[in-house]
Amino acid sequence: MRIAVVGTGGVGGYFGGRLASTGADVSFIARGAHLAALRSNGLRIVSPKGDAHVPNVTATDNPRDIGPVDVVLFTVKLYDADAALALLPPLIGPATVVLPLQNGVDGIDIVMRAVGREHTVGATCYVSALISEPGVIRHTAMDHLLFGELDGSRSARLERLFEACRRTNFQTTLSVDITVDIWTKFTRLSVLSGMTAVTRSPVGVIVNDPDLFEMLKAAVAEAVAVARAKGVAVRADMVDDTARAYQALPYQTKASMLVDLENGRRLELPWLSGAVARIGREVGVPTPIHTFIATVLKPLINGTA
Repeated sequence: MRIAVVGTGGVGGYFGGRLASTGADVSFIARGAHLAALRSNGLRIVSPKGDAHVPNVTATDNPRDIGPVDVVLFTVKLYDADAALALLPPLIGPATVVLPLQNGVDGIDIVMRAVGREHTVGATCYVSALISEPGVIRHTAMDHLLFGELDGSRSARLERLFEACRRTNFQTTLSVDITVDIWTKFTRLSVLSGMTAVTRSPVGVIVNDPDLFEMLKAAVAEAVAVARAKGVAVRADMVDDTARAYQALPYQTKASMLVDLENGRRLELPWLSGAVARIGREVGVPTPIHTFIATVLKPLINGTA
């Protein structure tokens, strides 16, 4: 099985690197100093689950150097997704599947515009990882990759990917209801991203402050109400389940949006709390906390660097 990673940041670098470390045929699309480091020193992962080093990786900024593959992990940020669609066609063969691993709930529609429904599957992930320096991915918490056919079937093509992932040490789920999984992740991440960014604090600060923790749980309830109004059957106990999950995270865990904010980069805000507020308006569900988060962070959407 040949795998290409489009966007070798924290998500693509971590999952692609773990696959490559087990001997999988993985090619990475990157740019700039990160690309140069991958070519000269390989890919390193620093992780509490064990470090890894893949000394010889195929890395390029031109997908034509790779050609058609079996699986594409499409892991660019949402604000770069439309521009990155031009990288996909050279990677697409008759049976290629593309896994959109963007945050939010818009990734499937974005990818489908470029490659069609037959090459698009649903996917999401839970991972806290980033590029700590060129060629190095620092992983701090969570590493769960979920994917599934849009119609809920168990296909041979995803069974093969599932088997490849099972040889790694990250958690993998071959889902039969990936829409619910995507919305569940969206609900959780929109809250984690919004709350850590608006407070400029890691999750430990929030869960240990009674007022902030109640605000976090209320924000989860807003997103759950929006999902259910959209007809997505997210779990009824998501508020308590998400609260427990965030209490279990390492104290210093930060959403990638907070890391982007701290580094003056663009924010995925319009697709996270902004999307909860937008979709809430469409379905008639009040979202005061997400609306507040989207409003006060709005001046920083395009970054300050």
